[in-house]
Amino acid sequence: MNSNKVRLQKAMADAGVASRRKSEQMIADGEVSVNGKIVREMGVKVDHSDKIEVNGMPLRSEKKRYILMYKPRGVISAVKDDKDRKVITDFLKEDVEERVYPIGRLDYDTSGLILLTNDGEFANQLMHPRYHVDKTYVAKIEGVLTTEEIKKLEKGIKFKDYTSAPAKAKVLSKDAKKKTSLVRLTIHEGHNHQVKNMFQAVGHAVTKLSREKYGFLTLDGLVSGKYRDLTRQEVALLKERK
Repeated sequence: MNSNKVRLQKAMADAGVASRRKSEQMIADGEVSVNGKIVREMGVKVDHSDKIEVNGMPLRSEKKRYILMYKPRGVISAVKDDKDRKVITDFLKEDVEERVYPIGRLDYDTSGLILLTNDGEFANQLMHPRYHVDKTYVAKIEGVLTTEEIKKLEKGIKFKDYTSAPAKAKVLSKDAKKKTSLVRLTIHEGHNHQVKNMFQAVGHAVTKLSREKYGFLTLDGLVSGKYRDLTRQEVALLKERK
């Protein structure tokens, strides 16, 4: 029987409560009980015979759901916000009964492609550092990138805590009058504010940013605030990547 037990945070993630990391925070905050007792430590293991409740609600397994959304600007990549700002799940309709949450995040003022799921293992895999999925952004920046600055972006920018991996950069258009440019940047990392920081490091502030692609996935057929389910083939292809 012991061999069937899993860590509490994994059971929560598998049931679609939240990502494993977020589930750990919920446990630490005293939001989870097992067999009527609040649990705060991370080492607890459970199986199907245990009664698990999150904020007083019984844990139940849900059908796995995988959603691609076109996130609007001015929206938080979360399921709730303590400042009562609009969150990404506010755009989901009644056809999404599962407790999905975003995989990773896009900044409040960044629009574009983001995935949501209730599959904890799937979310964990995609967010793991070894999972090198290309993410393509289109940025409107102040000024015009020089050839030397493009080379710096493509070689990697050295920051205090890390050096960005080699990227791909291409100037799509320039506006000489407004002194702005549109630039496509492809990276495979996900550091906080990374794209904005990379452009800032070569002397250009980002005034508008959108994520256009996530691996082979695009926003084709979607407008801001709309979403669709991933196909079985798309989910399988994402799961195959290591």
